[in-house]
Amino acid sequence: MGGFPILSLMLLVPLAGAIACLKLQAQAARTVALTATLIDLALGILLWLNFDVGGAQWQFQERHAVFSSFSYALGIDGIALLLIVLSVFLMPVCIGASWTSVTKRVGEYMAAFLLMETLMIGVFASQDLFLFYIMFEAGLIPMYLIIGVWGGDNRIYASYKFFLYTLLGSVVMLVAMLWMANTAGTTDIPTLMAYDFSPQAQTWLWLAFFASFAVKMPMYPVHTWLPDAHVQAPTAGSIILAGVLLKMGGYGFIRFSLPMFPDASAQFAPLVFALSMIAVVVTSLIALVQHDMKKLIAYSSVAHMAIVTLGLFAFNVQGLEGSMLVMLSHGLVSGALFLCVGVIYDRLHTREISRYGGLAINMPRYALFFLLFTMGSIGLPGTSGFVGEFLSLGGIYQVSTWVALAGTTGIILGAAYMLYLYRRVVFGEQKNADAAAMPDLTLREYLMMIPLGLAVLWMGVYPESFIAPMRQDIAALDARLARVKPAYDGKLIVGKGAPLAHEEAHGEGGHN
Repeated sequence: MGGFPILSLMLLVPLAGAIACLKLQAQAARTVALTATLIDLALGILLWLNFDVGGAQWQFQERHAVFSSFSYALGIDGIALLLIVLSVFLMPVCIGASWTSVTKRVGEYMAAFLLMETLMIGVFASQDLFLFYIMFEAGLIPMYLIIGVWGGDNRIYASYKFFLYTLLGSVVMLVAMLWMANTAGTTDIPTLMAYDFSPQAQTWLWLAFFASFAVKMPMYPVHTWLPDAHVQAPTAGSIILAGVLLKMGGYGFIRFSLPMFPDASAQFAPLVFALSMIAVVVTSLIALVQHDMKKLIAYSSVAHMAIVTLGLFAFNVQGLEGSMLVMLSHGLVSGALFLCVGVIYDRLHTREISRYGGLAINMPRYALFFLLFTMGSIGLPGTSGFVGEFLSLGGIYQVSTWVALAGTTGIILGAAYMLYLYRRVVFGEQKNADAAAMPDLTLREYLMMIPLGLAVLWMGVYPESFIAPMRQDIAALDARLARVKPAYDGKLIVGKGAPLAHEEAHGEGGHN
């Protein structure tokens, strides 16, 4: 790409589109928003095709000093690349999902989504500490407006809860960032990733960042804002919230907590394991008893993101790669499931599971796509969900058999609640005449479902295309964490309680 500023262009296109949408009538705003998101998708594909796998860790870098302690610095590694591509892939789906369902203040609605696209890409592309913070926090504003203005009946409560939870967690992180910049003498993220803070400082810094990332993930017990936000948000809001915004917490752990504070990460790994195990089991059981489809999928998101945190804190290649794949898969699958809910909600205007049933009779094509995404959520081999969960649990098994057992329990429960949902909505007798009269998918809905379905199958059948760009970055992170890796609990010398040699306890890592 030479010196072409593709990342800045990807930030500028949706931002310009957002400004234009504020001035336009409804139909013109929809067209401009769709055009802007498709241009960014094309730029994202170009970014992926030109990314040099195995080349320099940081590529497409841009740096312009704004003032002494702040730089407009952009650049990506393989991890950021995949999350940016996920973001630009889901945004046209969000615009399409809102095409007919949003009828009030359409220009402002489309502008909010385009602004959020700019900020999401900015989060993953930022290489300056404070630029990252600005993008990370500013993303709250358009999502707050989307829920609060275009949400359901209880939207004001949900939007305030979402905003307060996520904002309060991040205030502490800002204080930590100021201390880090002062101590290390730089705000450059790649430099800070290799900087060695004292173990005592790491403890407090890790906790400060954890306060923000745990809420964003969301981790148990600070997850309660998520079901409310999902239920009240419009369909497209739920798609982008589950698809990308939740991944910012996982990205934060990968980019900041693990490489910058390795000693503290090892120190607090048991806490993360405990919270994640509780989340996997408890939220799965809560999902089983839900009557609202959106709320069920929201609780399933908490359980899936708990598998991400388990893999991240396994401190090995399998766990780290698995966590990234789970995040990518969850972005596709959960976004697709919320789209499936939105399709029938637009027809019947209810999310109550009991109001449906027998949709396979009058909506067979819808039932087929819904089945594919249900299988992806369960983790059926051949779908995107299987690869990430298999690697994550394989990584955590190298650390703790008991934690791996708890994570596997969540997958079994996940199959239970997703199949139970599918059976009640798609199979059985048609008890309600209005549900039985619903038409099958329209052309617009096909155009949203088909790319999502193909992506879920592509990742499941050929995951190497997603693993290859991040392999070098995961290996570098694994090397950074090598000295703090825990011993495997299944290989203790009887009577002595001492772990075997490091190499025997862990193997050499990798997945080849």
